[in-house]
Amino acid sequence: MSDAVAPEPAPIPDGYTLIDWTRGFGRSIGPLYQKSCAVEGYARAFRVEDRHTNGMMNAHGGMLMSFADVALGHAVSGRRDRWWVTVRLCCDFVSGAHLGDWVEGNGRIIASADDLHTVEGRIWVGDRTVMTATGVFKTIERRPTGGAL
Repeated sequence: MSDAVAPEPAPIPDGYTLIDWTRGFGRSIGPLYQKSCAVEGYARAFRVEDRHTNGMMNAHGGMLMSFADVALGHAVSGRRDRWWVTVRLCCDFVSGAHLGDWVEGNGRIIASADDLHTVEGRIWVGDRTVMTATGVFKTIERRPTGGAL
């Protein structure tokens, strides 16, 4: 048995609130956070925990891609009262996110036609870009009001 005490988790930056996912994949990769931003519109974020890492103690590419999906997709849900699904997601890894890093991301709609929306986005740590991405998202049926995520 060890007497070692786990370090205190780093504080969540001001303005971020927990995304209260109560079921599904978002809950399993979280906790995830979000905030409204004057210029960018919104940002989503997570702290890289041990369970998010690869053997080099960097955020696993699968985690970063999953995060990019929910960060970019929010650009569609933020403007619509509908659910959305991912049609296509293309990610370019630029640098790594390390254990303990606060990873942020967002996206913006650059084109829409019918129920298809093309979004471009960026994932970053501080001033350093970790990933750029583009995606196509399709809006589907209306969301229930007051429904859980």
